[in-house]
Amino acid sequence: MLFEYKAIDAKGANKEGEIDAPNRDMAISGLQRRGFVIISIKDEAERKSIFSISFFEKVSNKDMVILSRQIATLFEAQVSALKSFTMLAANTENKLLSRKLTTVSDDLQAGVSISGALEKHPDLFSNFYVNMVKVGEETGKLNQTFLHLAEYLDRQYSLTSKTRNALIYPVFVVITFFVVMTLMFTIVIPKLSSIILDSGQEIPFYTKIIIAISNLFVHYGFFVLIFLVLMGIWVWRLSYTEKGKVYLDSLKLSMPAVGNLYKKLYLSRITDNLNTMLVSGVPIVRAIDVTAEVVGSRVYRELLEEVANGVKSGLALSVAFTKYKEQIPGILVQMVQVGEETGSLGVILKTLTDFYKREVDDAIDTLVGLIEPVMIVVLGLGVGMLLVSVLMPIYNLAGGIS
Repeated sequence: MLFEYKAIDAKGANKEGEIDAPNRDMAISGLQRRGFVIISIKDEAERKSIFSISFFEKVSNKDMVILSRQIATLFEAQVSALKSFTMLAANTENKLLSRKLTTVSDDLQAGVSISGALEKHPDLFSNFYVNMVKVGEETGKLNQTFLHLAEYLDRQYSLTSKTRNALIYPVFVVITFFVVMTLMFTIVIPKLSSIILDSGQEIPFYTKIIIAISNLFVHYGFFVLIFLVLMGIWVWRLSYTEKGKVYLDSLKLSMPAVGNLYKKLYLSRITDNLNTMLVSGVPIVRAIDVTAEVVGSRVYRELLEEVANGVKSGLALSVAFTKYKEQIPGILVQMVQVGEETGSLGVILKTLTDFYKREVDDAIDTLVGLIEPVMIVVLGLGVGMLLVSVLMPIYNLAGGIS
């Protein structure tokens, strides 16, 4: 259990951070052994109060990129790990990150390794991050390791941000479409339909459908809203189950246009992760296992776990990939095979990373370029057909009167 504390050290300086302990008494004992005078200590339940502002605190990917570059610079300047993390904790503007780094520096002072101290904060430092640091400790190249991490996080941040931003516009247009249609069915159509019905003329079939849908929205709109909310809650709960995550991730990959974008994004992550870890000296099986945890897709996670088992049993990575022709393109398998045969797998993986990054960029540009005109046409046709279905009978009525 993590305890958040405020204390004063032997030099009279204020200390804030977190300590991992089975219970409050052992947490207090651990702090006192460090020579701290405890001002306050709170357990996880107390810190997760609904009124706590820490609920809104967040450490962004950008913060992690900057942090990794700063650590690499300090290590390059031969500043000790303890002093580096203490300095960064004191000078970091993000309060949550500052508290985490303070805890890390306290653990380092207590004799814990850097990777061991970072491992206690999985919400901040992923398994990939911790394993990279562990390799850096073993090889004595921590400055290079943190520099590799900063570059890797920067690439992933740039790629993920561009993908997310590309999907914001179509989502906004779709929401706007449904809002406009809802307003039409609940406000405009009822007023026009009353004129048509009072006229007593023969109503076309397509106009009857529009009026029926409008009546559904007007008289049963509240129930429709409740149904949609319940469906949203069901999908949200489904996304927290293992089967639900696999289903939703499979749905992402099977969607037209967007599915291909997600596939290239995941392939870029896989090749980038493997390249970064193999170049840093991580064994290939461990690199595949860690990549499976951070790829961001349950479909590719299960695939990579099976690939890792195949490599453990003696298969080459390219051979293990050949079983998954739908998720792993043939060009990737062939390139990996060339890398294995020539002993330049790291170089090949970097080439593939650059290739899939360009593919993602091109796919995003194409998607954004197509979505705008398509959505405008769909929105125009929807509203146009709606108005024609209602205005034509009114026009006929006016013609008959004249």
